[in-house]
Amino acid sequence: MTTALITGATAGIGAAFARRLAADGHDLVLVARDTKRLQEQATELHDRHGIEAEVLSADLADEAGIASVEARLADRRRPVDLLVNNAGFGNKGRYLEVSMADELRMLKVHCEAVLRLTSAAAGSMRERGRGGVVNVASVAAFLPRGTYGASKAWVVQFTQGAARDLAGTGVRLMALCPGFVRTEFHQRAGMGTDSIPGWMWLDADKLVSAALADLARGKSLSIPDPRYKALMGVVKLAPRGLLGGVSSRAGRKYGPR
Repeated sequence: MTTALITGATAGIGAAFARRLAADGHDLVLVARDTKRLQEQATELHDRHGIEAEVLSADLADEAGIASVEARLADRRRPVDLLVNNAGFGNKGRYLEVSMADELRMLKVHCEAVLRLTSAAAGSMRERGRGGVVNVASVAAFLPRGTYGASKAWVVQFTQGAARDLAGTGVRLMALCPGFVRTEFHQRAGMGTDSIPGWMWLDADKLVSAALADLARGKSLSIPDPRYKALMGVVKLAPRGLLGGVSSRAGRKYGPR
């Protein structure tokens, strides 16, 4: 039986990955900050699917939190076969309206933690000749839109570059770029969502199914919905100057309230 480690496991996309992987028979290591929610989730998944669900409380904005997950991923006695780097958050406000401490915290979680955890997992996976890493980014990676988009762009570029370097080793790396998903993400950031059109919302469980199918196909980039694939195709053709203006207006319309 294989083991998957999921960060940001208690809600949204992370919880959807946990449900799907548990249903498929994978043991789990569930990582998040809220110990009580983790324990409740682990018990539910164990009782429903008969898998083992380990709880690891860690704040990936904190050095000790990243180090504790690194150590678990590097443990050769208890190998992790699939890593899902899902932990992340948004900040309410435009550039210079958000404190530098919050900006740096975002980079710690979205970039440093992803780099270190991917490296810890991929090293032991390469030794075994098998394994997979899914780094959850966003379609915001393809839009000039503040620190959040910039950090997710880094995730995409890092993941695809590392995937090329590990080609032929049996280790697969994939950046997952969803659009709007109904999760706790916007609520936690204090962002209004009333003006987001219904057609732009994605279902987390369907998203995870599409992502795992793309990983199995060996893709290094997954945009798991035809609507967003079409939108990102338009984005690639649009001039950067025009794209920046559209992104800014969209951020004011659909972003923080």
